[in-house]
Amino acid sequence: MQNHLVWRDLMIGGVCLSIVGAQHAAPLQSPTPATALTPRDSAFHALNRLAYGPRPGEVPRVAAEGVMRWIDRQLSVDGIDDHGLAERERQFQVLEYDRGDLAAMYTAAQRERRERKLAAAPDTMADKDAASPIAQRGRRLAGEFADLAVVRAALSERQLYEIMVDFWTNHFNVYFAKGADRFLTPDYIEHTIRPRAMGKFADLLIATAKSPAMLFYLDNWESVAPGTSPPFPRSARRRGGQGVRPMPKGINENYARELLELHTLGVDGGYTQQDVIDVARIFTGWSIERPQQGGDFEFHEWAHDRGDKQVLGVRFEGGHNMDEGIRLLKLLASDPATMHHVSRKLCQRFVSDDPPDGCVDDAVAAWKRSSGDMRDVLRAIFHGPDFWAAENVRAKVKTPLEFVVSAARAVDAQPDTSPRLAQVVARLGEPLYLHVAPDGYPERETAWVNSGALLDRMNAAVALAAGKLQGVTVALDSIVSAGGAEELIGVVNEKILGGTMSENTKQVLRRELAGISDPMQARALAVGLAIGGPEFQRQ
Repeated sequence: MQNHLVWRDLMIGGVCLSIVGAQHAAPLQSPTPATALTPRDSAFHALNRLAYGPRPGEVPRVAAEGVMRWIDRQLSVDGIDDHGLAERERQFQVLEYDRGDLAAMYTAAQRERRERKLAAAPDTMADKDAASPIAQRGRRLAGEFADLAVVRAALSERQLYEIMVDFWTNHFNVYFAKGADRFLTPDYIEHTIRPRAMGKFADLLIATAKSPAMLFYLDNWESVAPGTSPPFPRSARRRGGQGVRPMPKGINENYARELLELHTLGVDGGYTQQDVIDVARIFTGWSIERPQQGGDFEFHEWAHDRGDKQVLGVRFEGGHNMDEGIRLLKLLASDPATMHHVSRKLCQRFVSDDPPDGCVDDAVAAWKRSSGDMRDVLRAIFHGPDFWAAENVRAKVKTPLEFVVSAARAVDAQPDTSPRLAQVVARLGEPLYLHVAPDGYPERETAWVNSGALLDRMNAAVALAAGKLQGVTVALDSIVSAGGAEELIGVVNEKILGGTMSENTKQVLRRELAGISDPMQARALAVGLAIGGPEFQRQ
């Protein structure tokens, strides 16, 4: 059925808003291709791709500096002063706990819950569990960790770095709610992903392979060669808590399959099922010391398959233990299929949902020259013609995280440590660290665009602009002072939408503002409608 525009009424804060949506597949129409970009347009484009959108006054600052100079600064992440964010990070208690601390807290909450369940009547169990101080603290810290990601994205001066942290978090996805990953995931993000987000791909690949969070998520910690068993009695294996050592269960192929299909070669990367099997054999013995206590990576020589293996035509002679896995990871990191697969994902993230071959080729060439240094790969993308091509400007739709953070930045929001913004991201369909499948959240707009989702975004935008989100202060004065409808529309169009507001959106704003007598309410409504409207959804 052909898509067509429909009117919907939405009650927000007592104001009846008529907004334009669309039925079925594609409420957002593709924008008209831009002509040659002015310095201001170039700055606006770069801030919407390499950053989570501009803050008030940032577009003219970047235009004055020179957009390519700003891009090069973002690529040199260590040279960017981010002390303001560092001050805010100190307010997040979750960063004070290591894996062991969080594991002890989670275990205590589970034990307390069991004790309460035995002592309480069934109909009172839910209330008692909710009132448990340990359980409440655990839930608060989990919510705080999700909000920390949003706060970093909103406030950091190292915007490209935070974009890449999100990219790799999805590329090397783990599921926060799976067992021990409830307390292993924060360490995974803080000490595996973040330190290597702008470095060499091989280093990040090896670090994720050895991460307790990844080993637990894809069950490799239990993968052992057939017929092997620990060289000490069962009582010793279980000393110090449950799950101290994996009980022999045989080879598990989960990590091997996702390593080839998602992390490196891609689904069309030329590997076979026998390759998957031999990769799994290579990673037998890659495990975790006391996973239920937040233990470290540990290689179990007794569990390793000592036979010869062959992957992608390369022979791995048996008996080299953990070195076999390191050698394989380095081989995969430099494989042409890996270069193409990851480069295409980067071009999809920064250029277009259907990335041009030229962008991918430029990224692959930079990968080869730099041995997979992501700064060089990204520089090739941003300096290439496809990034600036008219058909790729405002051609992508923001994910829920990108929408919420860009909205917060647009109104100069200052969130506290409460998880309100992260809750909004979750409500829009992207609960952070909670994507169950190993492929991470999707990048293509078809995953996020439908009329119901746009109504939810409008709700969130108007609530944010009106200051209705508890724990999030906004500064509309930095955008526009109170004024008449035409003045509000003009300033909001220029400062929030970069001059891209359509005549249709202007007509909607004129109609809704006509009935508002309070100038402050009119200002908040104009900002909220602009952020919730179709133009702001694009980047």
